[in-house]
Amino acid sequence: MDFTLTEAQRELAALTRKILDSSADPWPDLVKSGVVPDSPDEFGVLEQCSVLVELGRAVAAVPYLSTMVAASALAEFGTAEQRSRWLTPGTVLSVALAEADGAKTTVPFAASAAAFLVSHDEQVFLVEAGRLDITPQELVDGSEAGWFEFSGGEPVPGLTPEWLVTRYTLGLCAFQLGVTERALELTAEYARTRVQFDRPIGSFQAVAQRLADAYIDVAAIRLTLWQAAWRLSEGLHADAEVATAKFWAADAGHRVAHTAVHVHGGTGIDMSHDVHKYFTAAKRAEFELGGATAQLLKLSAAW
Repeated sequence: MDFTLTEAQRELAALTRKILDSSADPWPDLVKSGVVPDSPDEFGVLEQCSVLVELGRAVAAVPYLSTMVAASALAEFGTAEQRSRWLTPGTVLSVALAEADGAKTTVPFAASAAAFLVSHDEQVFLVEAGRLDITPQELVDGSEAGWFEFSGGEPVPGLTPEWLVTRYTLGLCAFQLGVTERALELTAEYARTRVQFDRPIGSFQAVAQRLADAYIDVAAIRLTLWQAAWRLSEGLHADAEVATAKFWAADAGHRVAHTAVHVHGGTGIDMSHDVHKYFTAAKRAEFELGGATAQLLKLSAAW
């Protein structure tokens, strides 16, 4: 098992960061630059995760994860007609995986997507956006979402809900790694420069211990993410590894997010401050598709 980033991963990450640092509307630029490839076959799971880490570091509200998961699924399982119609450059796709009271809910980028892959019972269906009555929702971090009633669509032969959930969950873990990495960097910098009682607050033992614990938590998120991503990239069974990665993304992500807020003090609860963006992004990633307890239940069932 080798977690060393490939040249493609490093180049994609660097290009993604450059675009996010310089663009006010990054999605078209990500498409134009090739970070969002013309064909999902161009980049595998590892490359996609490298991009998602950078998106998490910037808390970028772009439909990369849902589009790449749906496009990868259609590339592997879709019919020739489905692939030719929907696998086109810049087309936004989404996945409807969560359900409440019989409706698909918190569907990411529901207003932007041209089509959806919808899990229903043991099947996945492709549904064009124009056939749905979508009600907008706003997630805790302000991200675009929506809910709708599902009444049928085109089956995607051989594609299962578990396939979609596994890959979308992995993407959430990669995004959470970027969120927590950057939140910790911002918090460490604040602790070095914020002076109280004539000393930087980072020199106080309690603060230093919180930051040290957060460093270990981020390392655990990173390790479990790349372990799960590597197994998927090698075509190996990875249900337990993805659940483990999501457990750490949720449990450790919770601790890192709260550490960032606590160390920043009153600044940390200012909704206009950058640290608040990282807190809410981490909370969304913590609970989306199941928090820490849900992942432990998955692991217990697998064993």
